[in-house]
Amino acid sequence: MGIELRAGNWKRRFYRKRRIHPNARVSGLPCAPLMPDARLPACLVLASKSPSAYSPDMKKIVIASNNAGKLREFGALLAAFDSTVIAQADLGIAEAEEPHATFIENALAKARHAARLSGLPALADDSGLCVSALGGAPGVRSARFAGEPKSDARNNQRLIAALEDEDERSAYYYCALVLVRHADDPHPLIADAEWYGEIVDDARGAGGFGYDAHFFLPEHDCTAAELSADVKNRISHRGRAMQALVEKLKSAKR
Repeated sequence: MGIELRAGNWKRRFYRKRRIHPNARVSGLPCAPLMPDARLPACLVLASKSPSAYSPDMKKIVIASNNAGKLREFGALLAAFDSTVIAQADLGIAEAEEPHATFIENALAKARHAARLSGLPALADDSGLCVSALGGAPGVRSARFAGEPKSDARNNQRLIAALEDEDERSAYYYCALVLVRHADDPHPLIADAEWYGEIVDDARGAGGFGYDAHFFLPEHDCTAAELSADVKNRISHRGRAMQALVEKLKSAKR
């Protein structure tokens, strides 16, 4: 059980002699020695300053994706945050490997890869379509569901063929977003969201990308590909995950 040392002259002498910080508590663990900031571990120095001391310049953010559709959406979503979006391909950065079984692990790997090679903060997403009747597939393999090279048309063909004898058509898009301030950021900002709908056999709409033309939204009576860009950015998995990430960024700057 911890015991708080009470005030008094003996207390000041006790602290001074042992170089213990006056606000320390004796709780079975060594109290923190009193030392200048220069000798403190970095995490303790940062904790004593405003949160903005841990937030580097976010005016330029590398997007760890070469997907043109995602780049358009990220550019629109980050415009309000006064950040310039740079595609990793514009910096000569190749796509990272995505070997992991979860969206968050893949997003983190991509963000660290782009930040390490660019020297800038990096934002990555890993997102995909999860279909109930297929046990969650295509999942993290959504972009390559029909194999290499990546093709939206072939992916959609395989999806509809896989559901040919299925009455259960519920599905959801999932997005995991990871922002790292630098390649070795120990506390990446993470946000995620789902977007629920149903798979329909016939493609509808010319907007969007991926599986959007087959992703039907009953509450809107249309597919994701029939939504305007503004509406999609507001209600989609990526749009809502981005809104959550922006709120975290704002909190980090307070």
